[in-house]
Amino acid sequence: MCGFDPLRRHSVRVASPPARALVVAAVLLASFLCVAAAPPPPLPKDTLPLTLVVDKVPRGLDSTRPVPAGNPIESARVELGRKLFFDPLLSRDRTVACASCHDPARGFASGDAVAIGIEGKKGRRNAPSLLNRAFATSLFWDGREPTLEAQALKPIEDALEMGNTVAEAVKRLRADREYPARFKSVFGEEPAAANLAKALAAFQRTLLIGGSRIDAFRAGEVTQVSEQERHGFWLWESKAGCWRCHSGSNFTDEQFHNTGVGWGKEPLDTGRAGVTRNESDRGKFKTPSLRGVAWTAPFMHDGSVATIEEVVEFYNRGGRANPNLDAAVKPLELSPQEVQSLVAFLKALSEGDGPTGKLKLPAESAKERKSSP
Repeated sequence: MCGFDPLRRHSVRVASPPARALVVAAVLLASFLCVAAAPPPPLPKDTLPLTLVVDKVPRGLDSTRPVPAGNPIESARVELGRKLFFDPLLSRDRTVACASCHDPARGFASGDAVAIGIEGKKGRRNAPSLLNRAFATSLFWDGREPTLEAQALKPIEDALEMGNTVAEAVKRLRADREYPARFKSVFGEEPAAANLAKALAAFQRTLLIGGSRIDAFRAGEVTQVSEQERHGFWLWESKAGCWRCHSGSNFTDEQFHNTGVGWGKEPLDTGRAGVTRNESDRGKFKTPSLRGVAWTAPFMHDGSVATIEEVVEFYNRGGRANPNLDAAVKPLELSPQEVQSLVAFLKALSEGDGPTGKLKLPAESAKERKSSP
C-alpha cells in the first residue's frame, strides 16, 4: 500500500468544482506514485554449476579458444567475474545486473525485445546472447568494441542500462566487505576499472555451447539426427544458403549484413554505419551465431521477430527490400515442409553441452523429432 486510499471516507469537505478538481488530481498523482514505487523485476538466478569448467571446449567448436595473454582463464578470476555478473551493485540504483539482460535461462540473452535497464528504461536494441562470444572478433550488434574486456564496462555507464559510472562502481567495490580481498587475491591489487573488465570478460569466455547432435552427425554419427533435421542441414548447406553468413564452427562469419530488418522504422537504426560513418554500412548488423538459437528469442537486433519459424519465413521472403540490402539475401522459395525442416535443424543445433549443463530441445521440438519420418 502507498498510504493513500482514495476510497476511504475523509472529513475534508469539497465546496466547489475547483476544489473537486484538486481532489481528482491528488488521486491521480497518488495512483501514479503507487505505480512508480512498484518493485523492480527479480534478478535472474545463477543456475550455473557450482564449479565452472575453464579448460575444456565443447565438441564442434574450434579447439583453441582465443584468450588474451593479459587475462588468462583461471578459476579464481572466472569465479570473481561470475559474482560480479550477477551482482546489481554495479548499477546506479542497485536493481540491475549483467544477468538482467543476459539470463542463463534464456541462453544468456533476454526475453524482452530490447534491453530493459534501471527504472524500466528501454534500450535501443535486443540484448544479444553471450554464448560463444569467446570466439567473437567484435562485440555489440554494430561491432563497436573489439574485445570482451572493452565491451564489459559499457553497460555500466549506459544511461538506459545500468545508468552508473565506472568510477562509482569501482568505489562501491572498494567499500564492499568482500570484494577488496577477492580482487587482491586474483589481481594483486584493489578493485579498478581494468581488473573489473578483466574479471567479467574471463567469466564470459567460459559461456560456451557445442556438442549438439548436429556436431555428432558432422563427425559421422549419422543416426544422431532425424530425417527432418538431416533435410534441414542439407537445406542450410544448399538451397537456403544459410552458410553464406552463418559459416564456420560457430555458425557465424562475424561480419555485418543488411537484411532489411528494421528498415523503414523511424528513427532508423543505422547499425554499423554509426561506427564506420560509411554510408554503405547503413542498416548492417553483426551476424549472430546459430548455436543455442532456440533459447534466445526474440530475434534480430530490434527483437522484432518472435519465433525461429518467423525468422526462416523472413529470409524465405528475401528479407526486406532497401537500397543497401545484402546481395546474398534473396527469396529462397522454400516450401512449408522445407521451412519446418530448417527449423528442426536449428533447434537440434541448440542442444548439447552448455554453460548450465546438458541442454535438451524444447518440448515441442522433441515432439517434432519423434513424429518426423
